[in-house]
Amino acid sequence: MTPESPVPYRLTRVGVVMTPEPGNADEAEGVLNPASGRGPDGQLYLLPRLVADGNVSRVGLARVVIEDGVPVSVEREGVVLQPDRGWERGVGNAGTEDPRTTWIDALGLHVMTYVAYGPLGPRTAVAVSEDLREWRRLGPVLFRYQDDLDMDLNLFHNKDTVFFPEPVTAPDGTESLAVLHRPMWDLGETKPGQGVRVPAGVEDERQSIWISYVPLSAVRDDLGALALWEQHRFVAGPQFPFEEVKIGGGPPPLRIPEGWLVLHHGVTGVIDSAFSQQQKVNYAAGALILDAEDPSRVIARTPEPLLAPETDDERSGIVPNVVFPTAIEEVDGRHFVFYGMADSKIGVALLERTD
Repeated sequence: MTPESPVPYRLTRVGVVMTPEPGNADEAEGVLNPASGRGPDGQLYLLPRLVADGNVSRVGLARVVIEDGVPVSVEREGVVLQPDRGWERGVGNAGTEDPRTTWIDALGLHVMTYVAYGPLGPRTAVAVSEDLREWRRLGPVLFRYQDDLDMDLNLFHNKDTVFFPEPVTAPDGTESLAVLHRPMWDLGETKPGQGVRVPAGVEDERQSIWISYVPLSAVRDDLGALALWEQHRFVAGPQFPFEEVKIGGGPPPLRIPEGWLVLHHGVTGVIDSAFSQQQKVNYAAGALILDAEDPSRVIARTPEPLLAPETDDERSGIVPNVVFPTAIEEVDGRHFVFYGMADSKIGVALLERTD
């Protein structure tokens, strides 16, 4: 790492791997923001968000077609999660949105976080699977109360959540699973008139990346503990021009020699209601490096985006001007990043070191 290149990585576009299928009602409003994983068959799969008319989202499964070591397209294999629970549906809205999946070897499971678009708005939930096809819901996430924050994190909508692939040491010294998340401080989105409220010690009211922990021993005793998060810490907030409005996490953190590489998104423009499909924003991809031993500590970050909306597919769609990274996978020794394009299609970019 150098002052000129604090994060020694770059992203290079490879192409578009998935577009809405003509005549497929589940994809009428786009395919986007996929999770990913390797199945028991060794094949690489995407779990795309499929959006039907009325902004109703489901999670699909699609095998990635690879040619000459490069992801080029997908073969659809159906829907694996849809809003069929009461807390995933509201009056006039429903959705299981923006899945992120992490293979956690210590559990022998794929762990999915997703957004349940239910009666009170977007809420993070957790599900687990052995094969990417059959998912067991563990329910909506609960945040254990932490008195020094002077705030109940359960009050807030929360998105952009993703687990680390390996156990880490929590602030209290216990071996734990760690998860990044992005609380949304505007309580007025839930109860009009309440306005923006932030925890004690938080001076910047813009939406930022936080980290919480789950004791590994508790999860081994009861998988349901994966949905009970504790020891909450601020990680990073908006700092550079491409992050002026807010930032949020992306794919599962990738272990690198310097620590943990976290691809994130930074947002500029004007945010409408959290329930709206935004039209006046710009989403670009940047990167953080978190300390290997203490992943709540940022040791480097990109002052400019690694990938910003420049192509027609990234600039024109359901939500224009969006590059939204959500998955990283290794193919033949190289890492590829899958990302949402203007909330309409799925692109792929090559992740490479620059040193």
